[in-house]
Amino acid sequence: MKIKKNDRVRIVSGKDKGSEGRVIETLPERGKIIVEGVNQITKHTKVGQSNRGSKTGGIVTQEAPIDVSNVMVLDADNQPTRVGYKFDDEGRKVRVSRRTGKEL
Repeated sequence: MKIKKNDRVRIVSGKDKGSEGRVIETLPERGKIIVEGVNQITKHTKVGQSNRGSKTGGIVTQEAPIDVSNVMVLDADNQPTRVGYKFDDEGRKVRVSRRTGKEL
């Protein structure tokens, strides 16, 4: 998976097309990521009681996973780009922007 945690991404298809956010979590085994503030769902959770006696639960809004093919990484110029790889001078594999060739 070419997208990593804390990358800034732009949604390129779906109901949230055009919105941007930071990747909170990656789910590589499912091919999905969770983006901050994007693909919000309402979840009904069972009302329970915490150790201190306060009520928890009810209707909660949270982010749902979005397919990795529906997002593009934003480079240093805040433009969406594809991700490539190359080896730097020390022989390490680094991610680079296909649009500019600069490191991500």
